[in-house]
Amino acid sequence: MKKSGFFILCAIVFLLPEYSEAQCAMCRAVLESEENRSAAEGVNNGIVYLMAVPYVLIAGLFYFIYKKMKG
Repeated sequence: MKKSGFFILCAIVFLLPEYSEAQCAMCRAVLESEENRSAAEGVNNGIVYLMAVPYVLIAGLFYFIYKKMKG
């Protein structure tokens, strides 16, 4: 039951990235002043991807540790 909840949460996070967009204050101020919206979206996506990679790596590490301890 817990695994299915985890996979559903991961699917929601990765399939709906517009709800998890974030920016630092300086990036937001600079990009909002520009007329080029594609640059702002590109920076947003880059921040989300850079933030997600460490979490995926740590989750993988804990998964392998869990498998080693269990079996």
